Amino acid sequence: MMLTKLLSREDCAKCGECCIFSRYDIWEQPALSADVRQKAEMLLPDAEFVAKGKESCLFRIRETDKYDLFLCPLLDTEKGCMLDAEKPFECQIYPFQVTEINSHLAIILSMLCDVTAKKTISELVDFLKEGTAEKIFSYAQLHPDVIRPYDFMSPVLIWKHETPQNFNLEESNYVNSKL
Repeated sequence: MMLTKLLSREDCAKCGECCIFSRYDIWEQPALSADVRQKAEMLLPDAEFVAKGKESCLFRIRETDKYDLFLCPLLDTEKGCMLDAEKPFECQIYPFQVTEINSHLAIILSMLCDVTAKKTISELVDFLKEGTAEKIFSYAQLHPDVIRPYDFMSPVLIWKHETPQNFNLEESNYVNSKL
């Protein structure tokens, strides 16, 4: 886990919020690389997949439970992710997400994580600047299937280089530093 200085494995395993999707946000499930898919197939031989982009896939979701919720098939509700340290990249960096805004990459913060909600924006940005942001941006440039559309609800923590000139700051909760 890339974020162990920020989030403990125990906190993540207890919560699991990032592994639960509704029928309306099911598209937000993480992209599975070929390696991760192969491991998932070994653990879940009946799993089905659909393509996402050029090199990734998603779990095929046939139905949800009576509350319209989908649990990631790799979630063990007592231990956390069955893949542990080999989980999908987007899971490794959660609650951070890579997004593209006006052709510029940025790292945004999901507001669902209770642990990071207790941190200040400055603490989170400082953590990212210690090398994590560069790793995230480098991976995203090599694997664009992990880049999500911007939802205008999540705070922007760091831009890859410069803030886009035509980005309307009123549409974002927060725009911070340049890397």
